[in-house]
Amino acid sequence: MKTVEWRGKPVWILRRTPDMLASLKKTDAQVADAKSERNPAEFTPEYCMNEYRSIKPEYLVAIGICTHLGCSPSTKFAPGPQSSLPDDWQGGFLCPCHGSTFDLAGRVFKNKPAPDNLPVPRHMYMGEGKLVIGKDEKGEA
Repeated sequence: MKTVEWRGKPVWILRRTPDMLASLKKTDAQVADAKSERNPAEFTPEYCMNEYRSIKPEYLVAIGICTHLGCSPSTKFAPGPQSSLPDDWQGGFLCPCHGSTFDLAGRVFKNKPAPDNLPVPRHMYMGEGKLVIGKDEKGEA
C-alpha cells in the first residue's frame, strides 16, 4: 500500500491481489453500505459505486481517515483471527481508537461507530501507471 497526501489528508492506494478481491464477496452481507449508496456525493464518486469501490478492481484509492472521529485506521490485511478482530476476518482496516472495521474496499462493517465507508476521492487514470487524485472527467474536486 502506498500513502500520498491530498489536501492535507492521507490517500491510500492499495493494489489488491486476486485473493483480496475474492474476499469482498465474503464481506458483502457484513458491511453497512455494500453498494456505497449512502451519501454518494460526499463519500463515493458515481464511477466507484460498485463492489470494489474503484475504477480498476485491483486498485483501491481511499482517504485513510475514519468517518467516525477522524482517526487513521491501521492496515490489517492478513485474514484470520487477530486481536480486536472477528475470527472470520477477511482482511481490511481497523480503527484502533473506537473499533470501527473496514473491508478491503473501505466499506464499514455493520454496528460500528463509523457511520460511513472510507471516502473515495475523485480520481482518474492518465495512461498506464499514472493516477491523478482530486480530478476526474468532470473537473477538479
